Amino acid sequence: MKEIWFKRKRYGWGWTPSTWQGWTIVGVYLAAFIFLGLSVDETNPREFALGFILPCIILTVSLIRISYNKGESPRWQWGRDTPDTNKEL
Repeated sequence: MKEIWFKRKRYGWGWTPSTWQGWTIVGVYLAAFIFLGLSVDETNPREFALGFILPCIILTVSLIRISYNKGESPRWQWGRDTPDTNKEL
């Protein structure tokens, strides 16, 4: 059985960190965003696109892939599952 770093969110779709490894991944993601935001020159549009937007897209796709591989399978949820919610009427 694989170790789960990210639990499925209780409301909506997505994940939330549940172990120190998950929180570390999210912390590195946020630190990279802050570093990119502070290091980009917004007066040059080409540098802004290649130095900020493209790395942000790559970082976000990487975070989603890690969450998908190290987390529970995603699905839409609206609170806790109860036995009554799975019954057909």
